[in-house]
Amino acid sequence: MVRETNLEPSDLVLPLFVDETISRSRPIASMPGVFSHPLRRVAKEVREVSDLGVPAVLLFGIPKIKDERGSQAFAEDGIVQRAIKEIKDECPGTLVITDLCLCEYTSHGHCGIVKGGVVHNDSTLDLYGLTAIVQAEAGADMIAPSGMMDGQVGTIREALDEAEFENVPIMAYAAKYASAFYGPFRDAAQSTPQFGDRRNHQMDPGNVREAMQEMEHDLREGADILMVKPALAYLDVIAKARERFDVPLAAYNVSGEYAMVKAAAANGWIDERRVVLESLTSMRRAGADIIISYHAKDVAGWLKEGSV
Repeated sequence: MVRETNLEPSDLVLPLFVDETISRSRPIASMPGVFSHPLRRVAKEVREVSDLGVPAVLLFGIPKIKDERGSQAFAEDGIVQRAIKEIKDECPGTLVITDLCLCEYTSHGHCGIVKGGVVHNDSTLDLYGLTAIVQAEAGADMIAPSGMMDGQVGTIREALDEAEFENVPIMAYAAKYASAFYGPFRDAAQSTPQFGDRRNHQMDPGNVREAMQEMEHDLREGADILMVKPALAYLDVIAKARERFDVPLAAYNVSGEYAMVKAAAANGWIDERRVVLESLTSMRRAGADIIISYHAKDVAGWLKEGSV
């Protein structure tokens, strides 16, 4: 009766990997319980989580063919575009959010066009705008640009508006830190850089004032939802953002956070259910309206069966 912070299935978004190179769901070794799905399976997975009350999924695609420009990201028959249509046929009421980055699609594993050994910001933006239009045409309900290019939100907003997708919102990876917690995701998405790293365009983990500036920039450029990524090690950033901005706020409970809990639980060191629920509640308590988490399906099931 007096609990101040509640966690509900409707607060959750489940990330999903759809892989063009496989014919059956493949377990991801570094993320126990998480799978890459073939196109024919992804809609069924969405149906299962939708029936548990999870209202949205965040799609990541792994293509058969990769090149230096990440061309399959903006191909009309690209894996994510096809997956959107499959999901909408099966679960028209589920909100489909598309990650927009090129790292899963490029042969070098970086988030955009590489020139002189570094990612070239401005030429990458053109491809981001094109990808956003193609995703919206396929039926995406929301675009979530994660590449951390300067000006990406403004470019995507302009591209969507010009293509008459004014009502497709943008969830900005506004405070995305250059974190060590992303390792298992790069295994899942097959997006590890072939050289260098992403610290020249992701944020320094020691900076919080910069995070507020990045969020202000994204709002000015047209972002509808702001995200902090990762979540657990950055609860202070979530709390500061909640105090400062009166817009929906998302927290991404990332792959490394998930993997640590799973590893400790597998060794019998922690109570997985209690730790997961406590962790996600802490994100809500810090101020997150939306939690993107690989635990979403389990959590929704626990909440639905009333065993919390």
